[in-house]
Amino acid sequence: MPKHVTSIDVAQLAGVSQSTVSRVFTDMDSVSPDKRQRVLEAAHELGYVPNAIARSLTMKRTNIIGIVMANLTSPFYPYVLEKFLQHFYQMDKQTLLFTAAPDQDIDDIMPHILQHRVDALIITSAKLSTAMADECLRYGIPVILFNRYILDSNANAVCTDNVEGGRVVANLLLDTGHQRIAYIAGQPNASTNTDREKGFSDRLRERGVKEWLREEGDFFYQSGYDAAVRLLSRPDRPDAIFCASDNMALGAIDAARYGVGLHIPQDVSIIGFDDIPMAAWPSYRLTTMAQQVDVMVAETIDLMLRKIEEPDSKPALRLVPGRLTIRGSVRGIQP
Repeated sequence: MPKHVTSIDVAQLAGVSQSTVSRVFTDMDSVSPDKRQRVLEAAHELGYVPNAIARSLTMKRTNIIGIVMANLTSPFYPYVLEKFLQHFYQMDKQTLLFTAAPDQDIDDIMPHILQHRVDALIITSAKLSTAMADECLRYGIPVILFNRYILDSNANAVCTDNVEGGRVVANLLLDTGHQRIAYIAGQPNASTNTDREKGFSDRLRERGVKEWLREEGDFFYQSGYDAAVRLLSRPDRPDAIFCASDNMALGAIDAARYGVGLHIPQDVSIIGFDDIPMAAWPSYRLTTMAQQVDVMVAETIDLMLRKIEEPDSKPALRLVPGRLTIRGSVRGIQP
């Protein structure tokens, strides 16, 4: 077996202290150029690689960020994950991805997650109880919720302003002359769905609309397809459908075209929420309320770093405005 090279070996060959070797690999600017060069040459000659686990024990931080996701079959969250990974790579931080079933509470797998002693936990498309969020803080692990929030929780959160987004969609459909409007809901206990529907329905009522159709979905493509078939097979079928996610909206477009035989947007307008990459495909050209993912990711990381440095800071909820993206799935308006 080859000998395991340690920082002590590097220090002896370079003629410096062990602490100097450590600083070269953790805070290089604090070491003089001459000593830094000697340490790097000695490390290269000996084949030395710093031990991240040992370093984490010394610093009392693992430099690992946990990301919890469900619904990975939805195009939105792999897109979000890629953004986070890009940022953390640039920050020289490692990531651990934990997954849960779409209908599974994170509470069920949290004991496993806590064993990894991550420096912070970002939770995206999964449900976490207030009690478990508090338990994470008791272990000294900041929790940042992305694209969701928990009322009366100690967890920080970053969300699109979903209520305002729903209001913007209602205004768009009414301003373009639609009269028979429908909503396809996402999972009922998700704050994203609750807020989008609240903004949408409140604005419809404010503008004098007393009735509209509604179908249940679950944010997945097939539920949007099935719900749209039910709506568009009615004798009083809607002339516009707002879907709580783009994934369902794509299903609704395909249902209208291939399941019922209608034209988009001449026979029915369809609008989504998220602006996943597929929404811009020529076959869909989906008008949607876009989430500004880059801004949301940056806000999430900012909150995370603040909470790591200031554990006793008060929890914050940051709302990021959505952006209406006009394409070709709503009649009466040009992109």
